[in-house]
Parts: sequence; structure tokens; C-alpha cells
Amino acid sequence: MSVLKPKRFPYGTPIHGTKLSKNSPTETIPAPKRVYISLSQHIGAPALPVVNVGDRVKKGTLIAEASGAISANLYSSVSGVVSDICDIVNGLNQRQKYIIIDNDFADEEEFLPTLSDFEPQTLVERIRLAGIVGLGGAGFPTAAKLTPKTKLDTLIINGAECEPYLTCDDRLMRERTQEIYKGIKYVARALKVDRVIIGIERNKPQAIEAFSEFNDVDVVSLKKQYPMGSEKHLIYVTTGRKVPVGKMPFDVLCCVQNIKTVLAAFNAIENNIPLTEAYITVSGRGIKEPKNLRVPVGTPYSELIEYCGGKADDTIKVIAGGPMMGKALTNLNMYVRKADSGLLCLKNSETSTANPTNCINCGMCARFCPMRLMPMYIESYALHGNFGEAERYGAMNCIECGLCAYNCPAKRALVQSITLAKSKIREMKNGK
Repeated sequence: MSVLKPKRFPYGTPIHGTKLSKNSPTETIPAPKRVYISLSQHIGAPALPVVNVGDRVKKGTLIAEASGAISANLYSSVSGVVSDICDIVNGLNQRQKYIIIDNDFADEEEFLPTLSDFEPQTLVERIRLAGIVGLGGAGFPTAAKLTPKTKLDTLIINGAECEPYLTCDDRLMRERTQEIYKGIKYVARALKVDRVIIGIERNKPQAIEAFSEFNDVDVVSLKKQYPMGSEKHLIYVTTGRKVPVGKMPFDVLCCVQNIKTVLAAFNAIENNIPLTEAYITVSGRGIKEPKNLRVPVGTPYSELIEYCGGKADDTIKVIAGGPMMGKALTNLNMYVRKADSGLLCLKNSETSTANPTNCINCGMCARFCPMRLMPMYIESYALHGNFGEAERYGAMNCIECGLCAYNCPAKRALVQSITLAKSKIREMKNGK
């Protein structure tokens, strides 16, 4: 099938990719001696433990159940013994409850029951049972996205991977094309849609070529422009449909899924394997050997860095995720979650450590905002505690892409201020 051209994307900005690991095949990291599995690694309510300290588990044993419609099951990523269930303050200064499992290295596995049919509802239930969430970063339970109230007509697969440094999706599209394709078809069947589009940035020519071989998938070669992977913008450039303010993709009859999400769906449906691993790019000029890794959920970040040769002494910042939307860590007390996609060790030349100065009203943040917001006003109202005005200026429509801060000559912490405003607005609406 021919490769299609996208609709013009007038917003955002090209960002130098710095894809240091694009030529590094995906490697499977050895399982650690101990895994730390957070009960809060998806949007929605934390999962509830169904194991106790001292219980013996296998890889693939259910250890925590979803606690509501917007929640997800959790499975052990190693075989061994549950050594503790406790609160830990991680490297993002978040207090979360973890199930800690000591690996016995017996590598015993437990699988989901074999499916008796492949009807849409059966596929949705299998994806729910397997604990699959959106693996593009958001972590929204996938089964909930596959049961919209409106009949959809288009499934869009996000292969943009527009964040600098990150390359694990690109490698998977090149290395596991057939499995991803089968996962796409299962998800399309679950949604009862016939039209499938996969959007891939044109800096990934091998991935584009691989998927152009399929006659029932439309491949759209996307302009290399951040944030091309944003759901609403991806829908527009691939279909021409605009998601109105305050609306969701299903309001324009679309569903967007990530490459790793459909791969996880394939594994759950054909191989009866629940979600117990993540695919992560470990990169940055502060890491000695940038790599793409297949990692058991719960692996300490420190072991990823060690496996990649360690970090340079002049590393000044470590980020969980990509450089635009990721979070800087206060320490390495972090453990791999399902939706993790990157771990970056950055040197001084790759990041700014300058202190912010006063806003000079240049308007650069508004000029590059893909949501057409005015971040300088939202930040000002947020810092003055006027969250009602921050909402009026569209704070809740911010996708936290980071372009405002990236283009700000005063180095204002715009995203942090807008994130604070969004949190306070939610609290006000919930009556807290």
C-alpha cells in the first residue's frame, strides 16, 4: 500500500532528535534480584494487593487487582517470594505502595487461560485481565478505551515517537513488525472498526517501509515536528478531524493506541502472557552505552544504568521519560513501571540549569503552543493562587508537552505552574 501524506500541522516546532540509540537493537536485561512493583502505575485508582508477605509467586502471577473501571491488574514480573508490601517515597517524591518480590531465579511462569474465541467482547476482557494500559506514557487502562459509548470507525496507531532521544518504539516497529500488526488487527476487531491508520514520523524510514507492506493498514508519513505524537494532533494530521476543546478522540469516532500497547495485546491474546515488562530507551550523553531495553516491571533504575555501562561523572540531570514531558529525578530510588519509555542521563550541554528570570512578555510560549493557549497568563494566575482565572485561560486544555518552557528565553517553569493549576482546579471541583 502507498504511504499517505499527512494534513498540514501548523503548530509545534521541529526539535533535534538526538536519537543516540536508534541503531541499538532491543536487548533483554537480566531480571534483578528484587523487583519493586508500584500499585499506582496507571491513571485511576491504585490496584489492590491479592498476595501477602511470604507468598510464593511465579512470573505472571496476579499480585494486585484493579479496584474499579479505571484501574488495572498487576502481575509479578519474576518468580520468587513476596518479601514486603510497603510505602516507598520514590525519586519523584511520590509516596506509593509497592509489592516487593525477591527473585528466586527459578523462572517459573504462569499464563492466562487460552481463549476459546476471538469475539470483540472476549478480546476486550482479555486485555482487561492482562492489565494492559496505554504504554505511550499516559497509562490509561486500555480496556476502557476499547468500550466507548459511541460506535467508532477508525483506529489510529501512534508510531510517531516524537520525543528526542527515545527510540524503543522505532526499534520495535522494525524488529517485531508482524506481532505488532497482529496486535493492531486484534484491537481493531475489539473496537469493531475496519479502518486502521498508523502514523510514523518520516525520520523512521525503515519502520514506514515495514508497515507499508500491509494492504489493510494506511501508513501516514508524519512531518518530524514535536508534539506530533499528541493524540489530538495525530488525529488531525491523519484524518483531518478536529477534536473540539473539552472533547475526547471518541467524539470524532477515533481511538488512538501506542505501538507497545498493541504489542502487549498480541502477547496477551495469542501467547496468554499478561503485561509484566516494559520497553525503555536508556540514553543521553551522560550514559556510556545508550540502549533500547526489554525490562521486567519493578526493576530498579540503577540497574538499567549499570547495564548500560554506568553514567558519566559530569551527568547533571536524570530524567524519567523523554526530555520534553519527562520528570527530573531527585534520586535513583525509582523502579520501572509499565508505561515507562525512557531514562535519560544528561550532561550540561543537553539541558539548562539557568535560574528563571522575569517574564519579558515576548509571547514565544503562546506562539509555539500546539493547543493555542497563552501559558504566560496561566502561569501568572497560578503563581498568584487565582486558579479560577487560570482555568478561564484554558489551563485544563494544556497537554503538558513542554514547548512553552522549551522556547521561553526567561527559562520560566511554565509546565510546572500549569500542572499545579490543573491539580488545584481538580481539587476545587471535587470539593476538597
